[in-house]
Amino acid sequence: MMKYDWDKLKQEMKDAAKELGIDAVGVASAEVFTTLKARLVRHRELGRESGFEEPDLDKRTDPSLLFDDPQSIIAIAIAYPSKLIDPPKSEPGARRGIMARSAWGEDYHKVLRNRLERLEAWLRERVPEIRVESMVDTGALSDRAVAERAGLGWSAKNCAIISPEFGSWIYLGEMITNLPIQPDSPVTESCGTCTKCIDACPTGALVGPGELDAKKCISFLTQTKGMVSDEYMRKIGNRLYGCDTCQVVCPENRGKNWTHQPELQPDNELAKPLLLPLLTIGNREFKDMYGFTSSAWRGKKPIQRNAVIALGNFKEKAAVPDLIGVLKDDPRPVLRGTAAWSLGRIGGEEAAEALQAAMRTESDAEARDAIASAIQMLDSEHEQHP
Repeated sequence: MMKYDWDKLKQEMKDAAKELGIDAVGVASAEVFTTLKARLVRHRELGRESGFEEPDLDKRTDPSLLFDDPQSIIAIAIAYPSKLIDPPKSEPGARRGIMARSAWGEDYHKVLRNRLERLEAWLRERVPEIRVESMVDTGALSDRAVAERAGLGWSAKNCAIISPEFGSWIYLGEMITNLPIQPDSPVTESCGTCTKCIDACPTGALVGPGELDAKKCISFLTQTKGMVSDEYMRKIGNRLYGCDTCQVVCPENRGKNWTHQPELQPDNELAKPLLLPLLTIGNREFKDMYGFTSSAWRGKKPIQRNAVIALGNFKEKAAVPDLIGVLKDDPRPVLRGTAAWSLGRIGGEEAAEALQAAMRTESDAEARDAIASAIQMLDSEHEQHP
């Protein structure tokens, strides 16, 4: 490679970041992430993985397995909004669910890939022989480990990266390169003695500082496709996709709301949608409404199931006829079983009669179990309040 003033290039890159639509950029060494490897091994041994991760722990921690002779990793961050302006009200007869902030606006994978392409083009103009491998979220490397090493923020107790400037409302991406750029220093700030995120986690998924049992995390649960346990359905509340509790309670995020990235701004009706229309939404309509967001990657089924759960948690009596429709007619056993749970939560004669009728006709074992549990829920409720 030709000789370049790498320090000058790095400073020029940082100066150009805003013009490229990037809020923060840092450089990490491409050495093996040895402490991360030990953490990931322990995480796996304890059964705390979600199953969505790259399964090869060596690929997740050794950049040289992904890229021939890596010299540096450039990490980027893009800040996203945390508040809805004048959000629609959720009220009886018009209950609404909520999408996590990471699903507001355009799919962040696409936005970050666009920014990484811009950065690559900028670098290629200056270093024509550059080689890069860019990745966002779905790549093998841990975005958070790279961002921490590159000095974009510190690794928080809620497992997020907290930027001193932007808080944890940031999306992360990186590119492995053959450029021998000097790494940045990690941020020395930390969470200190604060444990608000751990204390607020609805399911106790934050089992310790920086330790997440992914299978208990509501963000993970809302993206699964099967039946959810009674305990966790109650805790999902009206969340349709993801969970922001551990970020909302974080003091570092207080007052931080980033509205300067046009693609990431929310449509209130999509971020906080009416629940009832979601029960019968078709594939085409779902794709038209949500296909451009990150929430669509698992299809409509988890979001529909979560809408059914939310109506049960609201104890929304006006939803009983629609939920009976799901119980009787939906071809998917998980939706029928979840509708049974919701009807059991809401209660009333109409719900009880529908559950008894469904018990006589339901052929799926898991859905039958859910119906039986819902009937039992209503019976015990009746005993307590005859």
